[in-house]
Amino acid sequence: MSRRRIKNYRGRVCVVTGAASGIGRAAALRLADEGARLVLTDLNAEGLASAEQACRDAGAPVLVAEALDLTNHEAVMAFGARVVADSGAPDAIFHVAGNSAWGRPDLLEHRIWRSMVEVNLMGTIHVVEAFVPAMMTARKPAALVLVSSAAGLLGLPWHAAYSAAKFGIRGVAEVLRFDLAPYDIGVHLVCPGGVDTPLVETVEIAGVDRSDPEVARTVDQFRRHAVTPDQAAEKMLEGVRKGRYLVYTSPDVRIGFAAQKFAPPLYQIAMTALHRRLAKAGRGILP
Repeated sequence: MSRRRIKNYRGRVCVVTGAASGIGRAAALRLADEGARLVLTDLNAEGLASAEQACRDAGAPVLVAEALDLTNHEAVMAFGARVVADSGAPDAIFHVAGNSAWGRPDLLEHRIWRSMVEVNLMGTIHVVEAFVPAMMTARKPAALVLVSSAAGLLGLPWHAAYSAAKFGIRGVAEVLRFDLAPYDIGVHLVCPGGVDTPLVETVEIAGVDRSDPEVARTVDQFRRHAVTPDQAAEKMLEGVRKGRYLVYTSPDVRIGFAAQKFAPPLYQIAMTALHRRLAKAGRGILP
């Protein structure tokens, strides 16, 4: 593991993807409060401009704020080259950007599988390609923070396509934590559980009419148990500061993963019950 850690972000060049909303925006604002020099990107140009202004209002220098499609390999590589040429190798990468879609296996269309892998997994790989080589050459303490999900640790119902990508991110991080340790680059895998972000309102659920009242009730129930983006960002930054590889934003994910490792029968019972519960809930809203 890396020998030295980033304890504070004042004056550090920090790249935040997915900065327009949710955990990414909350992380950017917290980094702004700590005096980081920010490089912000998101697909949503309007939301990104709002986040940029909020960070500037907090007194942070925003070096770059650029709308970017992370599935476009050439564009991401060019973006990384410009950042490194102008500001040097980043001190920290907070790769938060991603998208989500769920569905019963027979309702998951091929486009959903492809989209989840292209946005979440290939987007992550593109960011790694664009920045990590320069960080290795710089030979200074740095952090690579990759956001996976509870669905990158656990067999959550209807998450097969999403989990294909999020388990992939976990695999990338698991290898890089050892590959990059000799270069003093700490790798951190963030696995959020329920977080009340704008994705809650937009996530596609295959075969489900989002206007159905039952969906609204389920969303309300989710929100009662979810943490806020700011709470998740706080846990993420705290985990990086403490040098943790696995970073949880809520205790339920930690407990679930511990059960999977140390009490497999209990994990199987819990997952089976969860799948049955969702299957029952879907009877009235699925074809």
